[in-house]
Order: sequence, then structure tokens, then C-alpha cells
Amino acid sequence: MSRICLYYRPLRETDRWVRGDRHVRPLVRRLVRGPERGGVPAVFANLRRGLDRLGQQYVINPPFRALRADDRVGVLGRGRDCLAGYDRPNPIVAGIALMTHPSEWPTLCDEYPVVTYLQHSQWAADVYRPYFGDRCKVWPVGIDTHRWRPSPARKSVDFLVYEKFLWEHEAHRQRVLEPALAVLRSRALTYELLRCGTYTPREYAAMLARARAMLFLSPHESQGIAYQECLSSGVPVLAWDQRACLDPNRFAWGTPVISATSVPYFDERCGMRFSSAGDLPEALDAFLDAMRGGRFAPRDYVLETLTLERGATEFVRHLDEAMSPAPAAEALV
Repeated sequence: MSRICLYYRPLRETDRWVRGDRHVRPLVRRLVRGPERGGVPAVFANLRRGLDRLGQQYVINPPFRALRADDRVGVLGRGRDCLAGYDRPNPIVAGIALMTHPSEWPTLCDEYPVVTYLQHSQWAADVYRPYFGDRCKVWPVGIDTHRWRPSPARKSVDFLVYEKFLWEHEAHRQRVLEPALAVLRSRALTYELLRCGTYTPREYAAMLARARAMLFLSPHESQGIAYQECLSSGVPVLAWDQRACLDPNRFAWGTPVISATSVPYFDERCGMRFSSAGDLPEALDAFLDAMRGGRFAPRDYVLETLTLERGATEFVRHLDEAMSPAPAAEALV
């Protein structure tokens, strides 16, 4: 029987400052920041939860030499080490984060039988298509709607302000965060401030239970699991969406202008967007009016589009399609 064989390996640590510090830095990070809860580890964990919900059997990191001819292979780790030594003919569904940008590994599909490369959303897939062509497919991982659900607790905070400035942090605080907080204070709205990577899932769930809404401040997201957990919890989102990728490496990649979004999965049930700090006052008034009118239903959107079961089903479909031979061209007559 054909197996699902999943490969996940984190990015290999290298020495940075002194010899051997690659062994110490992960421990220090874990002590200071707590366990990593976003990114590729969360994607892999949610995929596994989805497969479990479907009753799909799978094997994790079997030796390449143990692969059978009909095994379906998915690779979701980070870096070139994930495929080092792969010498099987089995087609591969790879993706999300083997590299940060395709220019870092443009020969991937020549070196290995990668027939599908996944990205979470359309704008991210568009970045990869000039390198990998039609192999690029869009696949969002599912959200655990059983774990992230509305709380019966009484709401006591108007906004949870979620700040995710990975680059130029101080500049973004001055240009975006501080003006936004000033607007909330001018409306006598209460808020809690949460910075990406500084909390545990339990702390996040408690904050969502208290919050009536989220102000989401992130330059761009390929998927945005944190804000989607917020939506699943029944909390609508007012999102800063300036429609561009601000990763400073874009200049080295040779693509200084990359169209992007901070909320790639979003409709009128989820909340509203604004494009700059100057647009926030008007957007905030419209958002509050809509909330008072009961016009948001964010959990309905997630239940319709982003469940664990849906994400896992789509991943299995990509695996099955990878194993199907391409249709032969029709003979000329």
C-alpha cells in the first residue's frame, strides 16, 4: 500500500561567533523566547494534525533508501539538508521554506525530482514561478479550529494589538505602531500589546479571550497563522496592509518591488484593512461601526476555507497528483 512519507528537518545551525556555539544558541533562544510556535514548525504540526483528523497514515523521516516505488513523498523542512542524499526516483512535493527566495536555490528541480513546489498564498507563489514555473502551487495549511474557538469569557479589552516588525523594528514602531496606539487612546479604547514571538499559545489564547478585536500590524504574510487563529477564535481583525514585501533582502534578490499582503486569506466577514497610519482613524471608525452592527463572522470564514481537514486533504491531493504520470501529448495526424 502506498505510504505518505513526510520529511521535516529544521535549518541546520552553524557556528556564528565562537566555535561550537551552534549547540548553545538554540538552547538560549528557547530559554529567552520560549518554544518556537510559528513558521515551518507550526505548518508541519498542523499538517500532521490534519492528517490525523482524516485518519491518514504517514511516516516521518524514513531513510531515503527505505522508500518504496509507490511511496508519496512530501518535504517541508528548511534548507538544503532536507534533501541531501536523496537518490530515489519518487516524485517530490516540496515547499514552503526550503529556501527564503528561489534565487537561493534555482537548480532545486534539476537536482531532485521535485514536481510540485508549494507556497502558502498566491503572492508568494508568484515570486517562485519565474524560477519553477507551473510546479508552483498554492497550499494553505489548516488552522486547528477545535483549539482556537470563541471563549465564553467576558470581553474586557477593546483591541489586542499584534505587532510583527521583523525588519527595521524601531522605524516601524515610530511610523506605524505609536501612531496607531495614539489613535486608540484618542478614542478611549483599551488595548493589550503583543509582539510576535514573545508568548506561549496559552497566553495568546487568554489574550484573544479578553479581546473584542485585533489590530494586526505586519508588513506581509505568506499565510499568517497567528491572525487566522484569531479569526478562528471569533475575533475580527483590523489589518495594516500596505501591499508590499518589505524584506530588506529583496534588493539582493534583484526584485526591489514585490507585491504582497499581510492578510492573504481574508474577506468582509473577517474585518477590514487600512494601508497607512494616516488611514487608520477613518478605517477604525468604519470597523467599530461594523462591529456594533454585528457584520463580522470571522470564524465562519475559517470554518469554510482553512480547517485542518481541508488543508490535509489538499496536501494529499498534491501528493496524489505528483504520482500521476503527465498525460501524453496527442499524436499528430
